[in-house]
Amino acid sequence: MTEMALSLLTQAEQEGLGGRALVDEPLARHTSYRIGGPADLYVVVRREEDLLGWLTLARRQGVSYFVMGRGTNLLVADEGMRGIVIENRCRGVRSLTRSEGILLRVQAGGSLSSLARRTAKEGLGGLEWAVGIPGTVGGAIVNNAGTYGSSIAQRLQRVTLLDNQGVLRWMEVSELELGYRTSRFKGESSVILSADFALQAESADLLSERVASCERERRKSQPKEPSAGSVFKNPGGEYAGRLIEKAGLKGDRIGDAQISPLHANYIVNLGQARASDVAALVRLVRERVWQKHGTLLELEIELVGDWEPEELAATIGSFGQDEECRDHPRL
Repeated sequence: MTEMALSLLTQAEQEGLGGRALVDEPLARHTSYRIGGPADLYVVVRREEDLLGWLTLARRQGVSYFVMGRGTNLLVADEGMRGIVIENRCRGVRSLTRSEGILLRVQAGGSLSSLARRTAKEGLGGLEWAVGIPGTVGGAIVNNAGTYGSSIAQRLQRVTLLDNQGVLRWMEVSELELGYRTSRFKGESSVILSADFALQAESADLLSERVASCERERRKSQPKEPSAGSVFKNPGGEYAGRLIEKAGLKGDRIGDAQISPLHANYIVNLGQARASDVAALVRLVRERVWQKHGTLLELEIELVGDWEPEELAATIGSFGQDEECRDHPRL
């Protein structure tokens, strides 16, 4: 146990903070990729007051922190992550009735797919398209998750958050800079605590049919092996998977990481893949697609943790152009 972890645990006990704390916890156990080295300290919280308490403690002691949901959009470095990783499992849902419809206030650690199923069953329309998205509400907002022509931005009204100065505040949806698979939360240390969604009453039977249709489509098109979903954003007017397939890369493999034979925009873990294997495939795809199509693919997944700077820059940076490599966002 590091001195940092011991200090945090001691102080947390003195302050009565709840949560399950694990030292040197392999993050492969907590990501959909089943990949990732250890976190110095990993804490699972189920109450908002505990989440705020651990964040305040980390800030006070000058310890780097990273808040995650279900780890469905992350590629964690083989060396793991330094500091404290906090898994947010705060899942409360509260209904706020208003004249023009139903407003739901949902804590950020709740499952988006579970919320979509629950609201559809209760005859509340607007989120049924999200039944196949595996992450949390908070993660979906950070990435403006979407599919089938719908996205979080269309139903989101406002969020409550702890900003990067440690201040609790509300932000309206118009302030969130929501774009295609992005938001203002990319690359900053604000932590989303809850969100308000505007839904409308619809036939529960009709919504159930939409849910079933979405689930059927996703089962047909998505691989069953561990992955983090779509690796690359779709460039304007084209599908990343189609460009990758046209480049002749479908099924290519490095170590136990493979470009899925079912869907070329998925890189799957065949069993013992390392983060470095996935990163090597990412570089191969971006270079080959650039050479063949002149299109620079941007990552949809996030690389987090203790990466070597050169490997990180080579994986997420620009090439074949004059622009400089982008800075890597780290919460």
